[in-house]
Amino acid sequence: MATVAFLGLGVMGFPMAGHLATKGHQVTVYNRSAAKAERWVATHGGRSAPTPAAAVAGAEFVFACVGDDPDVREVVLGPAGAMAAMQAGAILVDHTTDSATLARELAAAASQRGLGFIDAPVSGGQAGAENGVLTVMCGGEAADYARVEPVIAAYARMQRLLGPAGSGQLAKMVNQICIAGLVQGLSEGIDFGLRSGLDMGAVLEVIAKGAAQSWQMENRGKTMIADQFNFGFAVDWMRKDLRICLDEATRNGAALEATELVKRCYDQVSAMGGGRWDTSSLIKRLRPTQH
Repeated sequence: MATVAFLGLGVMGFPMAGHLATKGHQVTVYNRSAAKAERWVATHGGRSAPTPAAAVAGAEFVFACVGDDPDVREVVLGPAGAMAAMQAGAILVDHTTDSATLARELAAAASQRGLGFIDAPVSGGQAGAENGVLTVMCGGEAADYARVEPVIAAYARMQRLLGPAGSGQLAKMVNQICIAGLVQGLSEGIDFGLRSGLDMGAVLEVIAKGAAQSWQMENRGKTMIADQFNFGFAVDWMRKDLRICLDEATRNGAALEATELVKRCYDQVSAMGGGRWDTSSLIKRLRPTQH
């Protein structure tokens, strides 16, 4: 069992850190809202710390799961950040979905300090985190990954090293690009069917057994029909992720035509007041008054 620190106890980090504690690891947590850290300790044991630097004292592995590039910089590289206080040989694992540029920067900073670094964004949403069945896409050095792989396994059903630092973030971008197009297509298909007078619950049950099948269809199709959008990963987080994808595409020359369209659609949903709705709420653009 390892001594670990977990920085960031949002809808993903709270249960992920919980799985580490359940597996027997010695866990210290940090969260910007101290009350949430204390609630985690009350639920799972371990201890909390007032700063990232205090949380990582003595930790073999440090996990971060926060919001965006600026949040990661603050928690990892800030005045009370984790990296300057980590012990030599410790490994920082960034589960935040952020830019590949930042991942490479953190890898270089870690190397200068005698630390390991793995960028490891996750897919599977809040339910995946709570059930310990996340998919984890990793970038970094093979030796560092081999050390941390059995620890990550506490909340992952699939994890893989995909290349050097930044590769995990790039793979997560592929993931979000694929999801965005699927949700938009599903939204249009459901709206089309409802306008045509079809029983869309029955239609989805049929077509989910054919070539149109997807996780989004099977897990969000019926809730989309029911106008229910409180199922985890929020629109504003997807907007952030797609912005990262589009920024990277300007560097590598990829044509993300559908992704750019869906990003604008999510912007519209957010402007409707749906920033905290889950990502299946794309259909609200097409059916804003339906219940």
